[in-house]
Amino acid sequence: MVKIYALCVHLIYSGIVQRSREELKAIRETNPGLKPTLAIIQVIEEILRLNEDSRVHGIFLHLPQSFLSKSVRNAIKPQKDVKVMVKVTLVRGNLNIQNFLSCNSSLDAPLVGKMAVLLGLEGPLKVTLQFLLQNNGMMVQTRQWSSKHFHFEVFTKMFVAAVVICQHVVRSSRRWIQEQQYQPWRLRPLKLQPLSPVPSDIEISRAQTPKPISQLAQEIGLLPEELEAYGNTKAKVHLSLLNRLQHQPNGKYVLVAGITPTPLGEGKSTVTIGLVQALSAHLKLNSFACLRQPSQGPTFGVKGGAAGGGYAQVIPMEEFNLHLTGDIHAITAANNLVAAAIDARILHEATQSDRALYSRLVPSVNGVRCFSPIQMARLQRLGINKSDPSDLTPEEIRAFVRLDLDPEKVTWQRVVDTNDRFLRKITVGQANTEKGHARQTQFDIAVASEIMAILALTDGLGDMRARLGRMVVGSSRNGQPITADDLGVTGALAVLMKDAIKPTLMQTLEGTPVFVHAGPFANIAHGNSSVLADKLALKLVGEEGYVVTEAGFGADIGMEKFFNIKCRTSGLTPDVVVLVATVRALKMHGGGPNVTAGVPLPKEYINENLQLVADGCSNLKKQIQITHLFGVPVIVALNVFKTDTQAEIDMVCRIAEASGASAAVQCHHWSRGGRGSVELAHAVKKVASQKNHFQFLYNLQDSIVEKIRTIAQKVYGADDIELSPEAQAKIDYYNQQGFSALPICMAKTHLSLSHMPEKKGVPTGFILPIRDIRASIGAGFIYPLVGTMSTMPGLPTRPCFYDIDLDPVTEEIKGLF
Repeated sequence: MVKIYALCVHLIYSGIVQRSREELKAIRETNPGLKPTLAIIQVIEEILRLNEDSRVHGIFLHLPQSFLSKSVRNAIKPQKDVKVMVKVTLVRGNLNIQNFLSCNSSLDAPLVGKMAVLLGLEGPLKVTLQFLLQNNGMMVQTRQWSSKHFHFEVFTKMFVAAVVICQHVVRSSRRWIQEQQYQPWRLRPLKLQPLSPVPSDIEISRAQTPKPISQLAQEIGLLPEELEAYGNTKAKVHLSLLNRLQHQPNGKYVLVAGITPTPLGEGKSTVTIGLVQALSAHLKLNSFACLRQPSQGPTFGVKGGAAGGGYAQVIPMEEFNLHLTGDIHAITAANNLVAAAIDARILHEATQSDRALYSRLVPSVNGVRCFSPIQMARLQRLGINKSDPSDLTPEEIRAFVRLDLDPEKVTWQRVVDTNDRFLRKITVGQANTEKGHARQTQFDIAVASEIMAILALTDGLGDMRARLGRMVVGSSRNGQPITADDLGVTGALAVLMKDAIKPTLMQTLEGTPVFVHAGPFANIAHGNSSVLADKLALKLVGEEGYVVTEAGFGADIGMEKFFNIKCRTSGLTPDVVVLVATVRALKMHGGGPNVTAGVPLPKEYINENLQLVADGCSNLKKQIQITHLFGVPVIVALNVFKTDTQAEIDMVCRIAEASGASAAVQCHHWSRGGRGSVELAHAVKKVASQKNHFQFLYNLQDSIVEKIRTIAQKVYGADDIELSPEAQAKIDYYNQQGFSALPICMAKTHLSLSHMPEKKGVPTGFILPIRDIRASIGAGFIYPLVGTMSTMPGLPTRPCFYDIDLDPVTEEIKGLF
């Protein structure tokens, strides 16, 4: 009988095991990235860590009974708990009916036709169990209990436990797969009650209570392990999201650009935010805004912040405009580490022999000398295939230790995130300890660092590290480019930037999601938020959703670089361009007087003047034509100010549509929030669903000169370009070094289509002068300098900081905007 019983147990459960194997195999075939993992732990402290480990799909506590308290059992996440609820299906007289039934339910096995053996049961319990089992189609036998059955009970316990664990791992794997799929949004917008007159930006921001960032993350389908909170209102989002949703189709991709702006800015950020508020909160369509992080320089200088304005802004606006999550600080630290490494290396090479340098670069530690991984990479670049430091010849040692950087050809600058004009030209190395190795250099503002441009264009940690290593910091005396890899600093830079690579999640006034990430200058760099933020957002919104990202300055700069540089890098293609215009800027292009920040507007911008508007629409027409060069439809969004008249508004919309815009709508998001941009949202939805014919402006294999000429003539309207001797020499050098196939990032004024800031409207008949050409090899572009470009702004006579203060009691910031 014992053998028969053992055979019955085997037959019952071997089928379950086989079925579990087949189910796991099927799961793996459709999800090849899944490796079902069961963690059997004996250290209680590991429970919480394993709960959050997405690679572990089940947890089984294998602990002494005395440790299995209720609190320990409850520590395991229910979806990962594979503990066996009952020890055995062989029921003894001291077990109750509830335990037996719990076991059956957890096994999920068919009962009809199976044999059950009841050992040692007497009285009502025996009768009840026998009836219960027979009622479920089982055959039942009863036997008296004896010690010889003990090892079969143990066998049964172990076998059943294994089967149940196997089934739980299958279920856990299925549950994990379901969690990895795209989750429909359950967004709950925040109510907005606009006031008239419109209060200050900071008053509006404080009047709204933002949702906890964890709640917003849950509403848009983020998993808890993908979120890294920085307080209650902002959080970093892990890049693992891209792997989780890699098969999810992208949403629609919308770019917000602008006409040539006034020094006051024309509201691209407010249009971006107002549009996503309209799409999500009012049309109930998933939408994400992707914005750049503002520099602290303009915040305390003249421009103010970049969180939007009025009832279309990111909140809390103080956090958005100040430290945020420290990305710019990380870039500053990384950039200045490179600068310190450069000067230190020049000093040490100038004051030490080859052998002394080698002994310090490859020191003996506990009697053993070895190369670090980055030093091994340098040896390989030099063609030295040796790994033992004692094997290098004197000539190989010299090649290894001597970068021979020419102090006059160092191109890397230090940075600080403050407008400080007196750092535009400085001398370093004047202390006696530097032994006379002084040189002239300068500071740039932090957002002008090449590391910022790399952050905006990278697609992951590995790519970022490779780009950081390729950064060219200067040239050797024999004309060879010297990189961050040559300095040996690349790994340290990646460590400093490992958190900055994650986009920051925030929200608008109406509780819709925003990614804030990167903030490269829009003249010497490409002036767009990060590729990673856009890619994450496009997956999160889903196929029917919208991602609205913004390009800096006018369409001739930010949009052109978005298409030719960012889209090439990301592989993403836009569906529609929203071109922002204002009556104020059009009047300036029509011949109106100059405007200055902090100074009252001249009367021409306050009173109706249809002639100025009509003349200024030449710039709007030109920017529409530039958009069409890339085969993308364009919608004109007229950002309406309270001084605009209806006749002026109607004229701009009429001229825009006659000039080829797919639509032209007036927007009132500043005073009404998302409700004021519903018409724009409808237009975007309609036009983005149509097919476009996106194309790049030039081929990367064109020569550097031809690529520059194409941009100058087709985008700016120049007759031709003129290269200075210095620029021509740089082109020859970049061709020699193999950099000619990089895209072009033109560095010119944003205040005119030409290189002359005072030339408004649509200048013609000019030659575009290229005075110098530089390269950001790590970021991956060549940038010609058109005219004089400042990479360090200065403070005005009355900066914004005059109005900024802190209440020491409430800790509230006053006077920010």
